Amino acid sequence: MSLALTHARFRILETIRVPVAVVGGAFFPAASMLFFVVPFAGDEPVAATYATASMVMFAVMTSSLFTYGVGVAEDRAQPWDAYTRTLPAGPAAAFAGRILSGLTFMGISLVPVVLIGWLFTAASASPGQLLLALGSVVVGALPFTFMGLAIGYALPTKAALAVAQIIFFPLAFGGGLLSAPNNAPGFVETIAPYLPTRGAVELVWAAVGDFRVSPTSMVALAAWTLAMAALAAWAHRRDEGARFA
Repeated sequence: MSLALTHARFRILETIRVPVAVVGGAFFPAASMLFFVVPFAGDEPVAATYATASMVMFAVMTSSLFTYGVGVAEDRAQPWDAYTRTLPAGPAAAFAGRILSGLTFMGISLVPVVLIGWLFTAASASPGQLLLALGSVVVGALPFTFMGLAIGYALPTKAALAVAQIIFFPLAFGGGLLSAPNNAPGFVETIAPYLPTRGAVELVWAAVGDFRVSPTSMVALAAWTLAMAALAAWAHRRDEGARFA
């Protein structure tokens, strides 16, 4: 654990030395809150609460796909990464440190969204609901974390950036993050239960409001999590086999 924390500290310090990298990860979700949630749903407590929860998962998905996807691909191109992966400590500590640093920046990206929801909308949640929502966010982040890791270990930097950008919006829109619960266009309501974004956001909706999760969405979320974890493990082994065999 101490070695994992050392890896996490190294990655956090490396990132915050370029402040725009931290600000950029928080900007898009915060801007979406200001331009789409505050003007259109800010005065309605229930709508504002659900919309803020959606933007929280929007920030989680953005952070996971780009922090892990693009970040891992960039690291793989550096000599330091190749060196650390040949050390006798094994990959577990570095892998855990990467996930811990990613969770740190994911938490940072959530702060502006929550603050905007608190200060400029009628959204509300009790301390217990907030705690439950935090647990839901961690669970909902898993498939996107593994997805980002799979992209990062399987592709070079330019390709990883392109793939993360290509899959980002379809997952957000198709999962219903950009619309109110049960109020998306018909084709979105049809496909949403089978996408990981829908299961993830339903967990947060249920944590902060009177929303009943769909069993289909929960099964799909679990299936996506397992599938992305297997894909990330395969991509990691493939990368090691290609570069260190």
